[in-house]
Amino acid sequence: MNKNTKKIKLGNTYIGGDAPVLVQSMLNIPADDIERSVEQAVALEKAGCQVIRFAVPNEEALSLIEPIKKATTVPLVADIHFDYQLALGAAERGIDKIRINPGNIGSEDRVKAVADSCRQHGLPIRIGVNSGSLEKHILAKYGSPTPEAMVESALYHASLLEKFDFDDIVISIKSSNVNTMLQAYELAAERCRYPLHLGVTEAGTKRMGIIKSAIGIGSLLTRGIGDTIRVSLTDEPVEEVYAAFDILKAIGLKTDCPYLISCPTCGRTKIDLVGLAMQVEERLRDCKKPIKVAVMGCIVNGPGEAREADVGVAGGDGCGLIFKKGEILRKVPEDKLLDELMKEVDKL
Repeated sequence: MNKNTKKIKLGNTYIGGDAPVLVQSMLNIPADDIERSVEQAVALEKAGCQVIRFAVPNEEALSLIEPIKKATTVPLVADIHFDYQLALGAAERGIDKIRINPGNIGSEDRVKAVADSCRQHGLPIRIGVNSGSLEKHILAKYGSPTPEAMVESALYHASLLEKFDFDDIVISIKSSNVNTMLQAYELAAERCRYPLHLGVTEAGTKRMGIIKSAIGIGSLLTRGIGDTIRVSLTDEPVEEVYAAFDILKAIGLKTDCPYLISCPTCGRTKIDLVGLAMQVEERLRDCKKPIKVAVMGCIVNGPGEAREADVGVAGGDGCGLIFKKGEILRKVPEDKLLDELMKEVDKL
């Protein structure tokens, strides 16, 4: 997290400054299906999602706000384009944050109306710029959606709000190109103190989307850039949440959970280590202990190489060793390894 960014209140939490990096996702249920939208929001919160966004394409979609708010406790963000009246309506109905581009909602009096309403209700505004939404005059200046063009667009939108004394602003500058995204956020971090919402937009299906997001989001976070993140996947939104937390775990920004290490297997492996590792990962999903768990293929890579693990298993020939901090506890048949390992986890 970048402690130099402005700390902004968002519902019952904060974004920016010394606040922890928040994980976001977005509903993908049609806006007119309130029941399924509520169900998905509840599932997202259960998965750990800390901010939930949903599209508000028309006035009818404002009816989503109250039932989702009743069913969840996390801050809700209304995603709005073009129609400033929808932003005003969302603010009146209790939304926690507005995602809008001031430049695409019309005249200055409309921008002022949104800024005034958000100030009155204590709501931040996220300015969302991506490589496909740049203004004509900025595209003409740079010739293509370069990182510089995207940052200029974001700061232009911010200036429209600043004109009306509004600066509870969060900025996102997403691109589907990882290098463009990285350069854009680096420039933004140099040029403003607004909290930054990180993401690789249109990242793709689960496998490639997670890889691109881990590179883009993860590398920025390791350099102290970024205050909230969304992993955009063509998949179920809960998968975005799991991936986001995995990124935070991998770089040490999330420590209130187990950290699983497992070896890639080799010719020495004589148990189904791949299946075992996947089962252990699933069993640890809801565990909140800050522990390191190792699933290793053989005695060579077991208690020795994974000595720092709080608890682990090392495979043998149809069996395995349960070890703790490098010390062997007992030998266990292969079909009992998962349960015996989890017993030791429970003791920690």
